[in-house]
Amino acid sequence: MEFKKALVTGGAGFIGSHLSYALLNRGLEITIVDNLSTGKRENVPAGARFIQGDILDFNLIKELIQGVDIVFHEAARVSVRSSMKDFYQDAQNNIMGTLNLLHACIKSKVKKFIYASSMAVYADSLEPMPIKETYSTEPLSPYGIAKLASEKYCLTITKELGIECVVLRYFNTYGIGQTFTPYVGVITIFIRQLLAGESPTIFGTGEQRRDFVHVADVVDATVKAMDYSGPRKIFNVGTGIGISVKELSSLLCSKINPSIQSSYTAEHPGEIKNSIADISKAKKLMHYTPKGKLEQLIGEIITWNSSKKSTP
Repeated sequence: MEFKKALVTGGAGFIGSHLSYALLNRGLEITIVDNLSTGKRENVPAGARFIQGDILDFNLIKELIQGVDIVFHEAARVSVRSSMKDFYQDAQNNIMGTLNLLHACIKSKVKKFIYASSMAVYADSLEPMPIKETYSTEPLSPYGIAKLASEKYCLTITKELGIECVVLRYFNTYGIGQTFTPYVGVITIFIRQLLAGESPTIFGTGEQRRDFVHVADVVDATVKAMDYSGPRKIFNVGTGIGISVKELSSLLCSKINPSIQSSYTAEHPGEIKNSIADISKAKKLMHYTPKGKLEQLIGEIITWNSSKKSTP
């Protein structure tokens, strides 16, 4: 299936902007819609058409989707922690925003819909072992609930509309360009704390293990999803390798300021203890092979954050 025009929601954000560059390199004509709540105008590639707007604005989305043949839905309110308190706003953006896009696809020329989901849809794993796409989906947070509901809407509605759909469950994405917030992106948070001379704050014991996947690999999987056509619709996107939060903090301390040690505080409700992707399905069916190695790439991320530490 060939695609010429793409709509990228959240294309001024961290993953969305990296994806937009990759799609432009593939020769697609790109329209980006982003409300700039966390995205930045300077992230938008020069070759893309940019519209500052919200996915909750149905009339805008309906207008933008005309003539588009593939949708990459990357826009989301991304925070497990804040979703516990702001569950209404989380659902409004992450569920209703997705439904707006699906509604706009009715009687459109859209042939494919790629939905950026999350590891947060899974139940907690008692052991730090890679989990398959068939693992229990019993989210611990409102964010995970909204993502899981949106997955089901995407798969059901697109089938009814005759649109191909692929759901990608991103694990902990890191890389250059990640917006600093107190809630999302533990690598960026730890780096900023250390650059400010502060101790990295670990919630809980620090034994919880995460699968950190570089944004270039996430983009590679997303572009491969565009090319993929088959009956299997849901894919994990990670590395298959876990590292504990304590080990991550020690690594960053050694790189930035060895005299600083981690500090510990109470764990947050709704956060998964173990989250490592089994990527065998994506490897076999989409020929996805992650290339980024955290230990090798962390230096450039520290350097980038150091250049940005004076800005929020």
